[in-house]
Amino acid sequence: MSYDFATPLDRRQYPSQKWQRYAEDVLPLWVADMDFVSPPEVVSALEERVSHGVFGYGRLTDTLRETLCAWSVDHYGWSIEPDWQVWIPGVVPALHLAAQAFCSPGQAVMTATPIYPPFLRVAERSGRIAERVMLAEPEAPGAPWRLDLEALEASITPQTRLLLWCHPHNPTGRVWDEHELHALGELAERHDLLIVSDELHCDLILDATRRHRPLASLSPALAQRTITLWAPSKTFNIAGLSSACAVIPDPELRRRFREAAEGLLPEVNILGLTASQAAYAQGDAWRRELLVTLNTNLQRLRDHVARWPGVTMTAPEATYLAWLDMREAGLGDSPQRALLDSTRVALSDGADFGCPGFVRLNFGTPTYLLEEALERLDSRLCPAG
Repeated sequence: MSYDFATPLDRRQYPSQKWQRYAEDVLPLWVADMDFVSPPEVVSALEERVSHGVFGYGRLTDTLRETLCAWSVDHYGWSIEPDWQVWIPGVVPALHLAAQAFCSPGQAVMTATPIYPPFLRVAERSGRIAERVMLAEPEAPGAPWRLDLEALEASITPQTRLLLWCHPHNPTGRVWDEHELHALGELAERHDLLIVSDELHCDLILDATRRHRPLASLSPALAQRTITLWAPSKTFNIAGLSSACAVIPDPELRRRFREAAEGLLPEVNILGLTASQAAYAQGDAWRRELLVTLNTNLQRLRDHVARWPGVTMTAPEATYLAWLDMREAGLGDSPQRALLDSTRVALSDGADFGCPGFVRLNFGTPTYLLEEALERLDSRLCPAG
């Protein structure tokens, strides 16, 4: 079967954060929400479920648990157990829940920046201490962002209890090397840290030479201190259905996580469960074709960035998100605002990720639409523009 990633789709007919935050003349390349129709297998499963007409409280099925176990083995060589899974309505709630469950007041939550903005709000919202440390910036244009292990270890205090990690990384697109992950795990063991590993983009590896290795799969000891967050939301473009899973091998951590959720988080809704089952069971061919389109779009983006003086980008190894350094582009203190005002293209502001002067660009959109947005950006960023 061939899938369609090119046909124009009017998303303004239904309210959405992406398309209705800005005026109608703005092309939105900001929030991590793709403009592709979800896999037809997912759509068909939802249509069948909706046709039943009864939408009472759902129940997580053994079939879904087993399907995720099979996905983990098939794609990552990690054998997980059904009872390790705690299904929840989203990764962001899980980050906050982990802080409540595993950090006492007076203890600290550590995060490495730049990072997906909700990470930066977890400590404050949960009444815990916030600790931040910068990743190491690229050593040359196009070189990767790196884990600065020395800076990370130097920032750990006696209060540090929980490390929020992102793998693959949002916004830089890094797929962390196995030696980096081993070093991170050893650091966690030395300082008795728990790790929440947000692996939301793990199914979207763009670089064929790279592979995703779940952090918890590196060793049994590391698995006992790691909460892995997975979801079909980004991979299959079903974020609005609010379905995710915390994989927690350690029974005590799993118990505490469940208890912290009681009364605060609802169960995953019935359509989210239906879509998750269809996506993991039948959506892999669609996912593989999606990666072809994303790589085509990434090449278009690289071609344009090469013409923009003062702008650099390390091509993401995963995700459909690009992290652009615009500190030397002459756009003032807020490149995001300058480009929005002058080109009517909406990007994500790097300041929200802890790095002013950067922007994040979402290229998970039909190629014709991406090209239109890039041509608008050319008008401001190219020397002849």
